[in-house]
Amino acid sequence: MAETLGSIVLPVDAVHVGESPWQAAQHVLGGAMSGIPVLRRVVLDQKQMRRRKVITHVLATASMSRGDVTPLTYRDPRGELRVLPTDVVISRLPTMARPRVLFALQALAIDETVYLEDGVVQNSYPAELASQ
Repeated sequence: MAETLGSIVLPVDAVHVGESPWQAAQHVLGGAMSGIPVLRRVVLDQKQMRRRKVITHVLATASMSRGDVTPLTYRDPRGELRVLPTDVVISRLPTMARPRVLFALQALAIDETVYLEDGVVQNSYPAELASQ
């Protein structure tokens, strides 16, 4: 997790045109000699905003110890990366972020990927996003 100005946040960044979510994940955290050990996507969340659709990919990494995290830097220089117990993270996350994290933890536990559309769990991915 990243702590920015006293708040806990999920480390995030944009996926640029022509870039996969896995490539984008490498830009979020710097300092990993061989890159961030991304395992798989656990949540794909779509939300239609007024002017555009926002698509969020939540990726899980391999287990990382405090020693693994120490050399990493968050793309936001105000943020400091932390390794915290899951219950502490969930209790300190903004209310809007909690469901996404809880779905991600569930998906990770059962080796699945959850697809959300406007906050509602869907039975399958839309075809246009399945390959991303």
